[in-house]
Amino acid sequence: MEELYREHWRLVYGYLLRRTRDTHLAEDLAQATFVKATQALLGWRGESAAGWLLSVARSVLVDHARRRRTTLPLPAAEELGVDDSLPDSVAVRDVLSRLPEPYRQVLTWVYLDGFSLVEVAAMTGRTSGSIKTALWRARAAFAETYGADG
Repeated sequence: MEELYREHWRLVYGYLLRRTRDTHLAEDLAQATFVKATQALLGWRGESAAGWLLSVARSVLVDHARRRRTTLPLPAAEELGVDDSLPDSVAVRDVLSRLPEPYRQVLTWVYLDGFSLVEVAAMTGRTSGSIKTALWRARAAFAETYGADG
């Protein structure tokens, strides 16, 4: 476990820092990630250690958010400079559900879960270049499917 910690601390901490934008909270959550990973080590099936640890980190982050139950009011679309005609999440989820599994997975990891291309590459054991290509193809398939809906 000590070797996993040394090799993957920066990856786990970086992911949590991007998601929380709070250095102290990210450090606490990264530490909790390694504690939880130590407890779950017997459940690890030997897949990519980086991918497994990022999955544990995501779980720790979700647990933290659920415990806090903090909700912030959303600003109006005009305040954000957002076009009201953007698709709603139901339409996006519908289009995602009709895409092939590899496309759906890469789009979900990058755009919904917030993983970087490097993190997705670590999770899948592929190169970041191949993930970039897969993401490009997945976006094209999404746009084609979304456009076909009219």
